[in-house]
Formats: sequence, C-alpha cells, structure tokens
Amino acid sequence: MKTIFGPINSRRFGSSLGIDLSPSLKQCNFDCLYCELAPSATTDKQTAVVEVSTIIAELKEHLDDKIDVITITANGEPTLYPHLDELIDEINKIKNGTQTLILTNSATLVDEKVFNSLLKLDQVKLSLDALSESVFKRIDRPHAGIEIKDIVLRVIEFSKTFKGKLFIEILFVHGLNDTEDEIKKLSDVLLKLNVARVDLGTIDRPPAYPVSGLSYKELHNASLLFDASLPIHIASRVHAEPNNSHYDDEEILNTLDKRPLTMDDINLLFDEESKKRLKNLISDSKIVTKKVGNLEFFILHENEKRKRSK
Repeated sequence: MKTIFGPINSRRFGSSLGIDLSPSLKQCNFDCLYCELAPSATTDKQTAVVEVSTIIAELKEHLDDKIDVITITANGEPTLYPHLDELIDEINKIKNGTQTLILTNSATLVDEKVFNSLLKLDQVKLSLDALSESVFKRIDRPHAGIEIKDIVLRVIEFSKTFKGKLFIEILFVHGLNDTEDEIKKLSDVLLKLNVARVDLGTIDRPPAYPVSGLSYKELHNASLLFDASLPIHIASRVHAEPNNSHYDDEEILNTLDKRPLTMDDINLLFDEESKKRLKNLISDSKIVTKKVGNLEFFILHENEKRKRSK
C-alpha cells in the first residue's frame, strides 16, 4: 500500500504531504473513544512494518517546493514505527527547506529513543486530552501500563528541550473532559510548557464509539476557562453555527484580552455591526494581528493591554 498521501491544504500547517507509517491496518497504543478508525485492540509495537527505503522512494516522487510540511502520521500511533529514528534522518537529508512534523498521542515520550528522535523534527504536535487518570483512561483507552502522570512529566521535559515549534492538541468529548475541573488541570500543566499553540478540537468525524462532541459555542466557552496567557486556538469548526452576537467596543476589547481570535472565530461570533467596530479598533491601533504558525490572530495592542492591567 502507498505510504504517501496528499498534499492536503491544512489551515494550521499549510500544504501538507502525509506519510502513513501504518497504511495496511490500525496499530495504536490507544483505542480512543473519538477515533474515526474502527475499534481495535491496543498494541505497544508494530507488527506490519514498511521499510524505510520504500517510504523514502515514495516521498522523493511526491516532494516538491510547494510543500510546506512533511507530516508523519499513521493509521494509529506513528511513534510505534520501529525505524522512526532512521526515517527522520533520511527525510532530513532530502527535505531541503520543507518543515517536518509528527502527530503523536504523546505516550511514547517515556521511551528515551522516541524522545530523542522527535527532537530532530521541526514541528511536533502532541495530544493531551485529560489529566485525571480516570478521565484519561475513559477517553483514550490506553494500552496496559500507560499512565498519564508519566506522560505529563515527559511532555513537560520535551517542551523544555525541543528547539522547534511545539503544538498541543486537546480533543473534547461531551461529558468527559469538558468539565471545569478537568480544564483547570489541563490549564495548569499547559502553563509549564514552552508551546507555540494549543489547539482545541472536538469530534468532527464518525467516532469509533457512541460519544458526541461539543458545539463551537461550547468550545469557545471552554477556551475561556484556560489561563488567558495561553495561546489557545479553536481548531474544530464542527457544528459551527454563527452566533452573530452584538459586541460593543468594550466587549470586543475584553473578549480579545481574554482570548485572541482568528477571523474564522470572529465571523462565527460577531454580527456585522460588531465586525465594523473591530475594524475601527484596528484603525485606532487598539487591536493588532499576530501570526502563530499559519494562523493570524487578533490581539490587543501592548499599549491597550497595559492600560487594562492597571
């Protein structure tokens, strides 16, 4: 089976050429409730393994200067691939100016070899869905012996060591990890990390198990429970019906002080009059834009922030 797919135009990462390290079957150390793949027994190693030479040969056929990022992923967990270190070395030899990215559930960071291999990448996206052991086990359904407390310690250490761009993704499942208590625990850990962006998502594909996601409005409300200093971004647009509420100048400034928003967020939250107010506030230099990765956020100007902190 082919290991290369795409390129896919990713709003968060640009033009992405994917590498599937488990193209023939699901091989994962989690069996997440929300996974779009069919339920399956967890594993701590791959049994169906593609050769590095095969992957690199296919990658060379598809790689060009229009690709922003080579994304290492899998039908399952890509860091279970036994030749990951060698593969990353080989990709780095031919990538030229293209960035490398891996999407991982974080659990194998406890393995020193995996930890060190991921340090060779330009970008890493780690999943972190819950901090309570009971909630973690209910949502992510990990392989025997995997404990969230061990993962968290390694995520913190990795964030301090990694020199590239680190992203954290939290996927919310209705009624499980969307409580104030769980979000507070997540927020406290995120404050200990050196992270470029925290992406909040929810179920947007048919899940493996009968669970449901959050609406956009619920995701936005959840985002406000995180510490205001965190670079939170609502990544999921599922059930994103426009709220189109009216915001006066003060409410716009207060909202952006609590949580920077993208234009997509603003289109969902603000009515037309509020959008005009936003433009005026930008003209008055009270609001500016800031690029984080491929996303542009509206934030308060530093002078405005200082005024509001007095």
